[in-house]
Amino acid sequence: MLASPPLALSDAVGRVKPSATIAATQKARDMRAKGIDVIGLGAGEPDFDTPDSIKAAAMEAIKRGKTKYTAIDGIPELKEAIARKFKEENNLAYDVSQICVSVGGKHVIFNAMLATLNPGDEVVIPAPYWVSHYDIPRLAGAKPVIVPTSAENGFRLQARDLERAITKRAKWLIFNSPSNPSGATYDKDALRELGAVLKKHEHVHILSDDLYEHIVYDGFRFHTLAEIVPELYPRTLTVNGVSKAYAMTGWRIGFAGGPKPLIDAMRKVQGQSTTNPSSISQWAAVEALTGDKSFLAERARIFQERRDLALSMIRQAPGLECETPRGAFYLYPSCAGLIGKRTPAGRKIGSDEDFAEALLEEAHVAVVWGSAFGLSPFFRVSYATSSEILEEAGARIQRFCASLT
Repeated sequence: MLASPPLALSDAVGRVKPSATIAATQKARDMRAKGIDVIGLGAGEPDFDTPDSIKAAAMEAIKRGKTKYTAIDGIPELKEAIARKFKEENNLAYDVSQICVSVGGKHVIFNAMLATLNPGDEVVIPAPYWVSHYDIPRLAGAKPVIVPTSAENGFRLQARDLERAITKRAKWLIFNSPSNPSGATYDKDALRELGAVLKKHEHVHILSDDLYEHIVYDGFRFHTLAEIVPELYPRTLTVNGVSKAYAMTGWRIGFAGGPKPLIDAMRKVQGQSTTNPSSISQWAAVEALTGDKSFLAERARIFQERRDLALSMIRQAPGLECETPRGAFYLYPSCAGLIGKRTPAGRKIGSDEDFAEALLEEAHVAVVWGSAFGLSPFFRVSYATSSEILEEAGARIQRFCASLT
């Protein structure tokens, strides 16, 4: 039998890396399959179940035969519900023709970047960033321009740093609040400061990733950029979805409102990839956005309790420091105080990735290293799990850090 020549892969595939968050989660799964008691704090997935009313709406849709193809960018009922959501919760007026429903928030971003970017274009991205915010523009052939933030500023992008990062080639700013992985949030004043810079650079469009808007703490009130700086509305794509707050990660529904020409282009891209999102998931999302939402505040309260617990446990670990996030369900601690030390097994901690790998291998706690998010030496902890699990994980982290020499 003749050997076939190897298949040459595209340059685009070579530009991107596998998701570090998925890799960390999968390694934890593999260790559990071998009988190892691993605690996973890597995945950004709430442990809450999808509310019963949403599940019932999906089952009713199946009974009604809502199992066929839909319009590429979503059923009218869902697009109307999204338009009402934007108006009532964000004070943004979008016609249904300005809304696109996709297979998760990541798919929305993929469509937008593929529809607009060419080689040589630049995308400004504050670090730490969600891994796909970095790799999707690279897949589209653009150059990410990374703007580091600091723990001292709560990992918030500063207006002066944004100004320095924008060139004539900049096409997008990807902006995420509350932030994955840092939990950073922006109040009205912070948004106005960034908006003042962006108003001067009319060639820059803004992708505002608002997926964690309902998961905020300490009385913080969420606002989105185009709401506070309405001059930016014509060039802002406001991205959201139902995965995090509504505990619907597996349903795969994301959506966006934006300029009609951009939405039309995104629809064109989607029409040659997935076509429509799952019809059943769309009807479930209609219920999520139009039904009883009283559980959102209660779940945010529980997340805040978990944040406080996880933060306390991390701060008691020798060599770790951590800022207090006001949103999302992540901590982004610094492990700078442990760089250069060795584990009981003799492994040297030379980086945050070394720390995360050693923590998994020797203490059986899975986290994601900070270099994956573009800012070291930090690591991401997801506290979207029970208090009992967080207490045990925190104790393991404390013992591991204390064992380093």
